[in-house]
Amino acid sequence: MEAKVITKFFKKVALFTLFFLSFNVISQEEKPKSTLDKLLSKISLSGSVDGYYRYNFAAPNDNSVAPQTFFADESGFALGMANAVLGYEGEKVGFVADLVFGPRGEDAVFNSDDSAQIINQLYVYWNVTESVKLTFGNFNTFIGYEMISPTENFNYSTSYMFTYGPLSHTGLKADIAISEKWSAMLAVMNPSDYTDNNPFDTYIAGAQIGYTLDNGSAFLNFRYGNEGEPGEVGPTFQVDLTTGWDLTQDFYLGVNTTYVSTEPQENGDASGFYGVALYPQYRTSEKFAIGIRGEYFSVYNGGLTDVIGLDTQGDGDVITATLTGNYTIGELTLKPELRIDATSEDFFLDNNREATKSLSSFVLGAVYKF
Repeated sequence: MEAKVITKFFKKVALFTLFFLSFNVISQEEKPKSTLDKLLSKISLSGSVDGYYRYNFAAPNDNSVAPQTFFADESGFALGMANAVLGYEGEKVGFVADLVFGPRGEDAVFNSDDSAQIINQLYVYWNVTESVKLTFGNFNTFIGYEMISPTENFNYSTSYMFTYGPLSHTGLKADIAISEKWSAMLAVMNPSDYTDNNPFDTYIAGAQIGYTLDNGSAFLNFRYGNEGEPGEVGPTFQVDLTTGWDLTQDFYLGVNTTYVSTEPQENGDASGFYGVALYPQYRTSEKFAIGIRGEYFSVYNGGLTDVIGLDTQGDGDVITATLTGNYTIGELTLKPELRIDATSEDFFLDNNREATKSLSSFVLGAVYKF
């Protein structure tokens, strides 16, 4: 008898609990979201924190010797950057505020005279139609394979083509979806990397044509215009091809090639640089992948100085091989890296402080993404 009473009691408790939960769910479904809840649901926050260790083999480790590329150029333990990206995505309009702090961020916005400059990107956008999107403000470049954020690159150190191409632009661009596979972009912008304002009263034009499939994409990019004071420099033209494909489930191949030419102010030959880089990558497991960046980079007619060794005609080139591993632990990625730079002219120093044509170095990057 006592067992039956207890059984009936538990049945009543179970029925009351189910009724309460059902009522609570119905109440929550019927309760309208507040304006604040709707606003917060459209706001996103993301970013990263990174640092690294770099060591030269058979060369001084006092910051006097390093590849002349951005970000991983200090010896010993060094800081990367803290990156915070705040975004708002409405039905038609939105904005992105991308802030950076630290040495990597300072290099990324190097054309600012203000050392406290922390803006990496700051733009608003309008989805005019399903096929046309307008972006107004400061945005990272559409040219090249690599990015400022270390979370977007497989290698931790960066290439010569990335370093000496444009990093960011301020202006107005229109992204156009031509079809499911084809896209285009047109832009009018300040001179490259002059993101706060335009001190020259000159503008550059940008364009892109893209082709995308499920296993990869290819983008042909252009920029043209005067990148400085009109009386001091001539117009610059750049054409750049960036492409990457999943050849198998685990093997990926990226390719970047670029050509830059600046016209002379008076009689003479144009100057600039060009290069090509391959990015094969192989994923061995869910946690580990390995890849190599092989780059050939050439300067002609003194198109760049203090980058690689140049001969008396202002010509020089460098070949770089960068072997990088990516080991993922949750949101943290460790990037051990071996890099060899070989120049056509003496440019680096050995341990005896004598000029040499090559430099070997090791980098261990640590990148946390949130």
